[in-house]
Amino acid sequence: MIYKTFQDLKLSALGMGCMRLPVLDGDDARIDEPAAEAMVDYAMAHGVNYYDTAWGYHDGNSELVVGRALAKYPRDSFYLADKFPGYDLANMPRVREIFEEQLKKCRVGHFDFYLFHNVCEMNIDAYLDPQYGIYDYLMEQKRNGRIRHLGFSCHGELPVLERFLAAYGKDMEFCQLQLNYVDWTFQHDREKMALLDQYRIPVWVMEPLRGGRLARLSEEEAAPLKAMRPDETVPAWAFRFLQSLPEVVVTLSGMSDLEQLKANLATYETDRPLSQAEIDALLKLADGMVSGTALPCTACHYCVSHCPKGLDIPGLLALYNEHAFTGGGFIAPMALSAVPEDKHPSACIGCRSCERVCPQQLKIADAMADFTKLLQKA
Repeated sequence: MIYKTFQDLKLSALGMGCMRLPVLDGDDARIDEPAAEAMVDYAMAHGVNYYDTAWGYHDGNSELVVGRALAKYPRDSFYLADKFPGYDLANMPRVREIFEEQLKKCRVGHFDFYLFHNVCEMNIDAYLDPQYGIYDYLMEQKRNGRIRHLGFSCHGELPVLERFLAAYGKDMEFCQLQLNYVDWTFQHDREKMALLDQYRIPVWVMEPLRGGRLARLSEEEAAPLKAMRPDETVPAWAFRFLQSLPEVVVTLSGMSDLEQLKANLATYETDRPLSQAEIDALLKLADGMVSGTALPCTACHYCVSHCPKGLDIPGLLALYNEHAFTGGGFIAPMALSAVPEDKHPSACIGCRSCERVCPQQLKIADAMADFTKLLQKA
């Protein structure tokens, strides 16, 4: 196992994300506990010392199962991360109640790492609102030793990250980002990483395989990679990309069975960062993957001044691209929850005034109609 230095700690470069544990009969709320425990045991035996859970994972059952699985091990043999569930605005006044319950569910007296969960457009105002006392309470728990290291995860766009860091950046010790070779440009990870570097905040990675998409390349997509490293597996390329970024400390992988765990552990037996030529090849592959589903909007905003409904068309197209590429997911609906209903893609009346001034000749009205259908289906 590769280990990375964080302050005075040695953390396994591969962490076990506990959002996609094995389940029974396809029911996400029913974790196959013996199988999950076997995975934790195998991970512990092979050097993984970082485990990441959350209030909402597996309908609230991840914390319980992870707590029971780790209880047999000495407390100083692993690092446990949990999060305040600000993805649900109803939780904002409940920080004290939830934190205490999380400690009980996980069977621990402290969390090694604790995060503001999922900082994004939908909740940034609430996270920054002093009436809820979230920041003050978590800082108090850190002073009391019940939180050893405080950080945050972020799915929001760059302006959201800028606001959060301006308010709390001086006290954040790490940031968990959706980071992979597709999102390096697609979700502006390069710019987010540069901003975090200004605050000297190291990066934890979530979604290194983009929900499994980067483990399932077509033969055509994988061919140039195989030519450069014939012995490397397709998923390993995504991990090697992350090994090439010095800011990355822990990469979390949400593994659903023991075979996935074993495969990822094999990758993390060695540190094999990519050359610049290999990185360039990966990013070229990513561009091709995205261009197959995404509309090439340049955000020139010509369309906005011609929209009778005042829609933020570039912003909506960016969310449409994300939703279409992922084949669904929660990011677009989550971002839209912070947008007034009359500014959603469903508000488009199909007048095509925007298309007459679009330099890219994009079929914007068709995209808005398709986006609406996708959201309704979700």
